[in-house]
Amino acid sequence: MQNTINRIIEEKLIVILRGYTYEELKRVTEAIYRGGVRCCEVTFDSLGRIRDEQTAAHIAGLVHEFPDMLVGAGTVLKESQVALVAAAGGKFIVSPDTNPAVIQKTKELGLVSIPGAFTPSEATLANRSGADFVKLFPAGEMKLTYLKALVTPLSHIRFLAVGGINENNVQQALEMGAWGFGISSGIATPQMARRGAYDEITARAKAYVEAIRHAHQS
Repeated sequence: MQNTINRIIEEKLIVILRGYTYEELKRVTEAIYRGGVRCCEVTFDSLGRIRDEQTAAHIAGLVHEFPDMLVGAGTVLKESQVALVAAAGGKFIVSPDTNPAVIQKTKELGLVSIPGAFTPSEATLANRSGADFVKLFPAGEMKLTYLKALVTPLSHIRFLAVGGINENNVQQALEMGAWGFGISSGIATPQMARRGAYDEITARAKAYVEAIRHAHQS
């Protein structure tokens, strides 16, 4: 588990993959890998249109086909989903909310916990429940100075900013206290996959990776 934490800290970028067929998922993962991305999350469908077992199978497939990629799950709302991810070989659990039961199940199964929070109370509850990182979500609804205001009294919590982050403001976000980022449509969308824009996805991924590397070295 500590290796996963260290890799997330080092890479600082998790690409969020939502709404793809498995063939699209493979090609998008290959495209972001070419762009330098080494962490991705495959999201569960909260509306139930895609069975949880199918999402877990997609995760297992990526784990097998991309052994150098750190693969986790997103939109995890239930303990049963955590168990499916663990069995599939996923390494981390991302949620939009702070659910102590999900956090505790994640830790029990040896996975890294990244629940979502927006307020100091939610972030503190997540941390006390055992979270390894806290996803500030939706970060795009506030200026990045909100992140700074949150981090100042809660500097013991590792925040990942999700929403409103682009290659032009990653340096500011790091300066405000972010430990990393979750990026979705800024890098890849199902529409891009369906029109075969994989080179564009690679280029976008590379732009984010280089922006983060430059910001971290500044």
